[in-house]
Amino acid sequence: MSDIKRIETGPRMSQAVIHNGTVYLAGQVGAPGASVAEQTRAILAGIDRLLAEAGTDKTRILQATIWLASMDDFAEMNAVWDAWVAPGHTPARAAGESKLATPDYKVEIICVAAL
Repeated sequence: MSDIKRIETGPRMSQAVIHNGTVYLAGQVGAPGASVAEQTRAILAGIDRLLAEAGTDKTRILQATIWLASMDDFAEMNAVWDAWVAPGHTPARAAGESKLATPDYKVEIICVAAL
């Protein structure tokens, strides 16, 4: 049986879990009430930080799931995402509209990456 490592573990969830050479990130959100672009930038910075702590980086992201409170914000989020994602290392990705934890959250991103 392989080891499981948890990063930033709290009573409800861990921000990242590493198992069998794969890193699973919890849904990441930005500052409540900030713009879609600001939230997306903060989320991607948090993803960079968590992946670095796990021993990997954005070029190793296998899959990303992006939830938007409104698909009207798709282009604004994509402008930030496209500037951040590593050319030639784009992950499998899905994006959809969902009611998020509070109305102040406009974007949530979940990633799975390889070590």
